[in-house]
Amino acid sequence: MKRRTHRLNRLRAALKVLAALAIASCIWLPCMHLIFRSQVSHFRQSRRISNRARELAAAQIEVWSNPKVGTSQMRELRKINPEWDFMSRTYLVLSPANMALRDQNYRKTACDAMDSIIDDTLMHERKSTFYYYLLPYAHDERWEVKDARSIFVDGEIALMLASRRMVKDKSAYKPLLEKRVDTMIAQMRASPVLCAESYPDECWIFCNTIALAAIRMSDVLDGTDHSEFLTTWVSTAKKKLIDPKTGLLISAFAVDGRPAPCGAGVEGSSIWMASHMLQIVDEKFARQQYRFARKTLGDSILGFGYAREWPRGSKAGLDIDSGPIAPLLEISPSSTGLAAIAAGAFDDDEFYQGILASIELGALPVKHHGKLRYGVSNQVGDAVLLYAMTEGPLWNAVQKRTH
Repeated sequence: MKRRTHRLNRLRAALKVLAALAIASCIWLPCMHLIFRSQVSHFRQSRRISNRARELAAAQIEVWSNPKVGTSQMRELRKINPEWDFMSRTYLVLSPANMALRDQNYRKTACDAMDSIIDDTLMHERKSTFYYYLLPYAHDERWEVKDARSIFVDGEIALMLASRRMVKDKSAYKPLLEKRVDTMIAQMRASPVLCAESYPDECWIFCNTIALAAIRMSDVLDGTDHSEFLTTWVSTAKKKLIDPKTGLLISAFAVDGRPAPCGAGVEGSSIWMASHMLQIVDEKFARQQYRFARKTLGDSILGFGYAREWPRGSKAGLDIDSGPIAPLLEISPSSTGLAAIAAGAFDDDEFYQGILASIELGALPVKHHGKLRYGVSNQVGDAVLLYAMTEGPLWNAVQKRTH
């Protein structure tokens, strides 16, 4: 009898513990995001550079100012994907440009960093051609448009040159930007959908919208007028490059506009950045694309924001752009990082806060001597996050000088 009573007491005690844990979970799990969810101003501010952005920028710029740090990091990045080396350069030019426009005291630091990155980027392109920044399969197939070029490389270099000149004009970069813009437009006009190849017979919406933004910036800087081309591009895209199920721009397609076998229709790693680039080309269309992307790919759980790479039910397979996908929720780190850029660009503070809360929880931020890195990220991932924390002034300057 005593043994039975003892067992019942133990069972009751265990049930009380389980009940307490259940109650605690019901109370604390929905609130856990509050521990990691900071105000937007913790990451980005309208009139000054946030401390978080300064710390992240310091670590990023060290890659270019300290050869011991930079050489090894860039070498490791290129082993995985030469595109990431290139894209990290682009975001690390865009970010200091925004920081300098937000805080004039940061101008010299920003210009020195941008010049170092741009000059090194151009040097490698001259030495090894645009293939230096492409995956090996770029050599395997035939480019459809004569005088092969990659709009991936041309567009991002043009964007770097234009961004640097928006902060403080540099005469040496003016003819380089003019030539690059003329080349891009000629390549894009060779396609019935006004999109140039990133890889042989592969046009990527990510790359072509970056080119459009660079063209718009060059008009602002040099008094040229490509507005008719930009308007026609948007009109053509609406007719020929929209996924009928989601209303979103498709990510990859052939020169003639046919969806590419390599693509998966709509991809988060493309559309978030594309919608942001289109803000200075056609703001209404850009906002519509963001709204559709938010509905199709954006989500949250317990206050933590995230984004999927593909719409629910998509049969697309993993690739180097999508990266690993978390099961069940289908969380894509790549899409989520780029969604932070778009959420900030379109003033979607709730989604932006949720994404940054997820990053603060899962990306393992590490601070050392005033420099911030994310432990589960890499050079390009941190560069994307830095841009998400600094964007705004550059696009505002373009819009202001357009009107």
